[in-house]
Amino acid sequence: MEQLNEIASIIALTMGAAWAAGINLYAAILVLGILGNTGNINLPPDLYILMDPLVLWAAGIMYAVEFFADKIPGVDNGWDALHTFIRIPAGALMAAGAVGELNPAVAVAAAILGGGIAAGTHAAKAGTRVMINASPEPFSNIATSLTEDLAVIFGLWVALQHPWFFIILMVVFLIFLAWVLPKIWRAIKTVFSRIARFFKGEKKAENPSSLMTNHKKIEH
Repeated sequence: MEQLNEIASIIALTMGAAWAAGINLYAAILVLGILGNTGNINLPPDLYILMDPLVLWAAGIMYAVEFFADKIPGVDNGWDALHTFIRIPAGALMAAGAVGELNPAVAVAAAILGGGIAAGTHAAKAGTRVMINASPEPFSNIATSLTEDLAVIFGLWVALQHPWFFIILMVVFLIFLAWVLPKIWRAIKTVFSRIARFFKGEKKAENPSSLMTNHKKIEH
């Protein structure tokens, strides 16, 4: 039973690190690094780098930048687009680091699964933000961003303290993600098609007036 619990702890850390990286990579690094430095958790050797003060300072600075960028409508979309190339590879690396000493094949498998989980959570986060930004008020962005930060902290705590419970939650989350991502994608396409129709309509509305102006110039 003890060996089974150890395996569950590794799986939970692997999935939890990748999941958190897809939402807020810098918060995930800070949580794991600080908990490791304070002795609250024993990180695998391949994740010791997260406890390095230089890494923590860098993650802290970037978290401070993201804290504000993530709450400004429009800016958050650009930030998410840029981090498509950061969160997903980092999630794969953190997942591989969680099992690095077990077996190279296991590490590669963990990286593939971790990258997939990070990609899924990142896509859900970025897609949700596009839909939220269809509303002009900024308060939903702030509330969503704060909720995401708290979810990363709480989620990693559950993964480290209650691995079996976290694995169950993660399975439920992945099933939900498979169901909701196509709906998010359709909603995003609807938002962009409405924006496109708005600008096309505006252009068409300008055409009669511009034709009238040209006609008056010809008469003069």
